[in-house]
Amino acid sequence: MASHDHAIDGLIKLLSRLPGLGPRSARRAVLHLIKKKTALMQPLATSMADVAEKIEVCTTCHNIDTRDPCAICADLKRDNSTICVVEEVADLWALDRLDSYKGQYHVLGGTLSALDGVTPDDLNVSSLIARASNSEVKEVILALNATVDGQTTAHYISDRLSAAGVKVSAIAHGVPVGGELDYLDDGTLTQALRARKDVG
Repeated sequence: MASHDHAIDGLIKLLSRLPGLGPRSARRAVLHLIKKKTALMQPLATSMADVAEKIEVCTTCHNIDTRDPCAICADLKRDNSTICVVEEVADLWALDRLDSYKGQYHVLGGTLSALDGVTPDDLNVSSLIARASNSEVKEVILALNATVDGQTTAHYISDRLSAAGVKVSAIAHGVPVGGELDYLDDGTLTQALRARKDVG
């Protein structure tokens, strides 16, 4: 029999569904939140409700923000001649925290995967091709993970972009094979961006 009520049990179950949190870690997190109810739990609940109400997907780059277009797309100081293509929003955030890339981004929403049945229609590829066809765009940087699916996707996009007349490059894979951008240190990411190479 549980030593707590259904509301607490429900919170533990919800938290245990988050990446990196199992039932034991979720229980510890809930106990910590309860101990810090005023200082942490209540502000966290308010903040989560606020974000849940305001969150939007940018119709230009598919980033998430509380406005559309997102803060990056709306920033007039950014370089519109380059688009850096990433798999997920977490990858965009990882690259943008470097402060060494000042261009635009495009979030695919995943990678092609025959095993999982993910096709080009399931990803934000068509909108990327449309953006890259804009005369202002000179280069598309493929910053996809060094996995089989990531590289398959990079080749597919490179083929699709051939008609757009833009330079297509890929970040250098000092990024380890199988590595995910969100887990890499800033130095590795910066070097990978600087040492990007042409695709083709």
